[in-house]
Amino acid sequence: MTQSPYFQASSTKFLQRSEGRISYEVTGEGPLLVLVPGMGDLRSSYRFLSPVLVAAGYRVASTDLRGHGESDTTFSSYGDAETADDIGALIGELGGPAVIIGNSMGAGAAVLVATDHPELIKGLVLLGPWVRNGANGAFKRALLRVMMNRRWASAMWKAYLPKLYAGRRPNDFDEYRDRVIKNLRRPGYAKAFSLTTRTDHSLPEARLKSLRVSTLVVMGELDIDWADPFAEAKWIGGTVRGEVLMVPGAGHYPQSQQPDIVSGAVLAFVAKLGLDA
Repeated sequence: MTQSPYFQASSTKFLQRSEGRISYEVTGEGPLLVLVPGMGDLRSSYRFLSPVLVAAGYRVASTDLRGHGESDTTFSSYGDAETADDIGALIGELGGPAVIIGNSMGAGAAVLVATDHPELIKGLVLLGPWVRNGANGAFKRALLRVMMNRRWASAMWKAYLPKLYAGRRPNDFDEYRDRVIKNLRRPGYAKAFSLTTRTDHSLPEARLKSLRVSTLVVMGELDIDWADPFAEAKWIGGTVRGEVLMVPGAGHYPQSQQPDIVSGAVLAFVAKLGLDA
């Protein structure tokens, strides 16, 4: 397996938005791939996948969500639509079109970018995707809101993350989790995270049937976010007329739990899109 580049230095850039800055980094040359993490995560969630994509000849932009990582916490709102707006602006800044690889709520935001700005998007890879609220969605969101109240968000997230990594964990899991929690404990970040947990995924769900770009759905077989991960992946794939990959030994973060499987599938998918540099 690829050795963890966890401790490698990165060159952070910032995209100025009306209420604050979005942090990102760009590596490599070639067609643009934009990597978007999920709620409560960092762009280094792609620390295993990104180097493989760069080595294959792609320009890879990894971004933090607003209020996460090195992005500012000065925004007044957080969610799928806001994240989609940030991603669209980033692609415009870097010069698209692009393929978006989005994890969790990053996948929902990717759907919105592709339907709002189809000229910017050549394809989507949806990892552990949250593109609808699902059964008992309102109840689950209310429970998550209570669990991730900013006063105890860092402690709760630290305890909950191992469950989301059901199956194989990366060798650097402990260090990575410590980094995630350290970030949450910085002034303003627990509040931003707590506000992000209120995200309603009904908007991407309403857009799924109108999606017109090639899509790969990647779901960990052990993803606890869904009672039946197989059924959820099949429903999403059928709705968007896309490909589906179930990843054994992985939960909600297949890109870091089984990077060899995921990187191979992503490279094969992107190669079929006929991207130009």
